Amino acid sequence: MPTLDSRHSRSDLLQRAIVAGGALTAGGLVVAGLPKLASSAPSPAQDVRVLNLALLLEYVESAFYAEARAKGALRGELRVFAEVVGGHEQQHLAFLKKTLGSKARTKPKMQFGKATSDPDAFVEGALALEDTGVAAYNGQATNLTAGALAAAARIVSVEARHAAWIRSIVGKTPAADATDPSLTEAQVLTALRKTGFLRS
Repeated sequence: MPTLDSRHSRSDLLQRAIVAGGALTAGGLVVAGLPKLASSAPSPAQDVRVLNLALLLEYVESAFYAEARAKGALRGELRVFAEVVGGHEQQHLAFLKKTLGSKARTKPKMQFGKATSDPDAFVEGALALEDTGVAAYNGQATNLTAGALAAAARIVSVEARHAAWIRSIVGKTPAADATDPSLTEAQVLTALRKTGFLRS
């Protein structure tokens, strides 16, 4: 198998996957196990809608971890988790904004309250965000064209690792079930609003 040129960033690789499409391996397995959640046939316009939903999630996740790091209340592995995962979310955010270009949604107004200054509240917020992120990507997979799905599959696998890591930190089973749930767009928005993190 040929090695990848080290000059290409992860963002560039994901960008090329959306533009070029290509064979789906893991992404194809994800789709095969999903319920019928597609709202219409995949299309470039549908990609924009779905990727903007992912962008909203990444805005919230990125800001959540950045504020938690800035407040300095986390210690030990929780602090490491916030630093590492926050860095990933910033990369996801930058990639989605670059991919969407002028069609990218604007950054929402957010407030995190004690979730970024109290370790227990932080864990609750991180669990909610990471679980919602995985379920959102899974639920929208069948709405994406092949190229966009190939890129999303690379992101959702990392989001799933985030969800497993925060569970492991607090002593929860990282993978309690054999399959993950899938959320519709409306359910994703409801889950985000339930966190109280969105002001608009």
